[in-house]
Amino acid sequence: MTTLNVRRGPEYTRILGLGVARGENAVPNDDLIEPINSSDEWIRKMTGIVTRVRANKDTSVIDLSERASRDAIAKAGLEATDIDAVILSTISYPHITPGGAPVLADRLGATPAAAFDISAACAGYCYGIGQADALVRSGNARNVLVVGAEKLSDWVDPADRSISYLLGDAAGAVVVGASDTPGIGPTIWGSDGAGAELIHQTSSWLDVRDVPGTPFPTLRQEGPSVFKWASFKMPKIALEAIEAAGLTPDDIDVFIPHQANVRIIDQMVKQIGLPKKVVVAKDIVDSGNTSAASIPLATERVLRDGDARSGDLALQIGFGAGLVYGAQVIALP
Repeated sequence: MTTLNVRRGPEYTRILGLGVARGENAVPNDDLIEPINSSDEWIRKMTGIVTRVRANKDTSVIDLSERASRDAIAKAGLEATDIDAVILSTISYPHITPGGAPVLADRLGATPAAAFDISAACAGYCYGIGQADALVRSGNARNVLVVGAEKLSDWVDPADRSISYLLGDAAGAVVVGASDTPGIGPTIWGSDGAGAELIHQTSSWLDVRDVPGTPFPTLRQEGPSVFKWASFKMPKIALEAIEAAGLTPDDIDVFIPHQANVRIIDQMVKQIGLPKKVVVAKDIVDSGNTSAASIPLATERVLRDGDARSGDLALQIGFGAGLVYGAQVIALP
């Protein structure tokens, strides 16, 4: 019987380089409070956000992605031609087709790299890391570019009090490649589509086409339900990721959750049982909630500020619209 050849790659992978691009403008709470009849004090108390970053009108998701990707590739010591696959996680790329990843790959000069998009919202970056790890270890790619990028300011209703004031624009990119030692633990991921309507857009594009008067779709969320789900169900997923990596909470150096809400982050720390020595990333204070970009942005912040260093073990977990979630322990680049 004829057998098929299969590829086998390296046993271990790690993140080789990290790059980020934040929106050009820092938007303080005071700029957003009038349409939602709120205050700077209320937003700080409920979310922890002081400012959020938003891009210029003519800056696109691909522009942000390109800036972050070029930085990540350079820091990995590689050229764009060394990239074998490009994974772009975004919910804000404004085209159904073609996807954003092939456009990004072409801009970078990474053609003919495989290129595809992920629509997994705030969990998309962790989904991409899991896929990149598998692609390299299977031998189907040597170096994989993973990008989380959003321009959410294009999709908010300034008068919406549920989510509009949370959101920002940014991109974070990493290169995943071979390693002599384990640098990316097993990915724990999943979904709960029964809660899909907890974070949603106001109408479908078919309604915009077919129903006269249907406004441009914007984002909404059921805040209290999302808070409860993230605060009390996601710590169990985080603990599974720690256990799958053969570790305990005491082994974790840095906690890098999706930057959804400071109160959620604080509740997760408590529920996971992380020791006080663990550095907890809170980039949300200055960058806001940037969905798929938030984990790499927060990673860059703790490294830049000197709160963490290369090789530290970081627990990262993304969660959001879908409802979807993904987590893994990584060695910081």
